[in-house]
Amino acid sequence: MLRQDDLVALVPEKAAAGGRMLARHEGMVVLVAGAIPGEPVRVRIERVERSLAFARVVEVVEPHPSRRAVDGDPRCGGSVLAHIAYDEQCRLKGEVIRDALSRIGRIPIEGPVAVAPSPGTGYRMRARLHLRGGRAGFFLEGTHQVCDAGVSGQLLPEAVRAVGDLAGRLASAGFAADADIELSENRTGLQRAMHIELVGDRASAAVPALEPVDAVTGLTWSAAGGAPAHTVFGQPYVEDVVQGVRLRRHTRAFFQGNRYLLDELVSAVMAACEPGPVVDLYAGVGLFGLCLAASGRHQVVAVEGHEASAADLVANAGPLGDAVRVERTAVERFVARRLLRTPFTLVLDPPRTGMTRDAAAGAVAMKAARVVFVSCDVATLARDLRKFLDAGYRLDSVQGFDLFPNTAHVEGLAVLTRP
Repeated sequence: MLRQDDLVALVPEKAAAGGRMLARHEGMVVLVAGAIPGEPVRVRIERVERSLAFARVVEVVEPHPSRRAVDGDPRCGGSVLAHIAYDEQCRLKGEVIRDALSRIGRIPIEGPVAVAPSPGTGYRMRARLHLRGGRAGFFLEGTHQVCDAGVSGQLLPEAVRAVGDLAGRLASAGFAADADIELSENRTGLQRAMHIELVGDRASAAVPALEPVDAVTGLTWSAAGGAPAHTVFGQPYVEDVVQGVRLRRHTRAFFQGNRYLLDELVSAVMAACEPGPVVDLYAGVGLFGLCLAASGRHQVVAVEGHEASAADLVANAGPLGDAVRVERTAVERFVARRLLRTPFTLVLDPPRTGMTRDAAAGAVAMKAARVVFVSCDVATLARDLRKFLDAGYRLDSVQGFDLFPNTAHVEGLAVLTRP
């Protein structure tokens, strides 16, 4: 029986969701951080939970050909795959998608799942950082300890400097409360807005008046729990043009996070949609639905219930006129109405938690001819796809997009049809 702090020799078998590698020791599954499948290592057991143990590499006995040196602590920014050469990272993420579909969704996939690669630095347009004790950065994995966001390389250097400058300005103004900082910037990095949300015991504090911070085009703040936002300076929006559509987005609105794969992901979704009506659930600010409407091949109903995202969706849809209809309501309420009776394509991009039971049941009952499913979580993707397959749909294709290189995250895109 394994115990905490035991040293064990292992050879991991495969990648697991979450960035660790799965190994076995005397019948017990061990999830190992810092390893590569097929690589002999010695590990230290971090904790044991029933028949499952968690461990971290302390010695590489025989380095895998894909092992590479890592700068900084890979736990900062979730860079848990940074020790693996990038081509191998993408291959492993494809295996993680295939494993989740098979194990959770009971969906066998023949052959490898392709994962579109991304440049590994400066790719993030959105990030949630944390201000603690006057210092801003990511949380070190598994802790509330702030670490330097610049080490991971995920953000543009200008964004890292801007966050640091903001933290310094706040400290100089006597602001001592804990807060989270939502960062949103456009693809060029010329627009960069931030939102400060107070947390903890001093969540009733107020952010002081500040002069504009270099490289920050807008700053807002709010109390905890989605309270109304207050403007400190500038505009709380950034905007990009995607497929000819101008998309503004508030710092509190959802948007895809990778500046380099944005066009590729949108193009893949558009290519998967047959000409004709489209219902875009979880439409956000309109990334997929409005690009489809602007193509001239689709009449789109875009559904979004989040307040900030829905407001941006309405503004972004305006120039497209009758090609799109916006429904500012929860997905569960919309699908319960089952308004469409003609063949249509259903586009889904739910949050990381996947579709709720009511949302999934209602979406399946709509009997769309085609479903284009975008997901940032392989487990919930597999679970939700199973519901469509059980209703008679067929899985036509699945692919991945590496929106967060060096991390455990991978975006999946699945296409289903109903015979």
